[in-house]
Amino acid sequence: MQRNLMLGLGLLLLGNVFTALYDVSIKWLPAQSDAAMFLLLRQVTAILMMLPLWFYAGRPRTAFLKLHMIRANSGAVGGLLLILGLLSLPLATVSSLFYSAPLMIIVMGMLFLKERLSGHQILATVLGFIGILVILRPSEMNLAALAVLVSAIVFAANQLMLRWLPSSEAASVTVICYNLLSLPLVLLFVAWQGFVGFSWSVLGIALLSNSFLLAYQLFSVLAYRKAQAGEIAVAEYSGLLFCVLFGWLWFDEWLDPMGWLGAALIVLPTLILPSLSRRWRKFRGLEVVREQT
Repeated sequence: MQRNLMLGLGLLLLGNVFTALYDVSIKWLPAQSDAAMFLLLRQVTAILMMLPLWFYAGRPRTAFLKLHMIRANSGAVGGLLLILGLLSLPLATVSSLFYSAPLMIIVMGMLFLKERLSGHQILATVLGFIGILVILRPSEMNLAALAVLVSAIVFAANQLMLRWLPSSEAASVTVICYNLLSLPLVLLFVAWQGFVGFSWSVLGIALLSNSFLLAYQLFSVLAYRKAQAGEIAVAEYSGLLFCVLFGWLWFDEWLDPMGWLGAALIVLPTLILPSLSRRWRKFRGLEVVREQT
């Protein structure tokens, strides 16, 4: 069990390097780019890039088409909202809001997968949602920030649904279904915008960002099959640190003091409280031993 936990954490940590690079790549889109067209290009190229892996795996099939359909179409909506947020807000702000998803994964794991929450997980979740409010600042709330928050909720639900897939199902099938089954919905988004926004530069960025996203999806599928969602969701926070670092290096973007406070409330309790809880239990155990002797 411990080996699976460490392996799951390592896979998710590596995957979050790629999801941070995915966010960075969207910031490279030309001005006035159409989010729906970019999403369509990203998904079509994702399918083409995954086909060789699917053939290499022996063209495996899935027996969970309904589940994949739900994940794919909700993921398309969440993906579109995230792209809109990244086009409108600083990278660090988007990342701080989006990385509330691990908190939602913990809560949804309790509600839908019957995973038990410890005291420190409950406290970390409460503090994390306070951090979300600090970043959103309801008096200054805008649609782009709300779009990112909804995207985070969708992402969390999709990650939890991975637990309902058997470990025997090929990861290539999961990723292909995630991109293929939502194409009709994405085409509707593009048609609504009048099929505008295509350019070779947008296609090139779609290919680049897709490489990052597919790497994350593959590592994520493997990670959430190795351990319970609540045990490894903490590794999702590493992506926030990578995004803040990349935003500073490449776009000269930085969190303001309130943003740092909100991000700290989201991230630090989950990182620190488990260690404090273990030390407290150890201390209480020593106290009991002393009283018995």
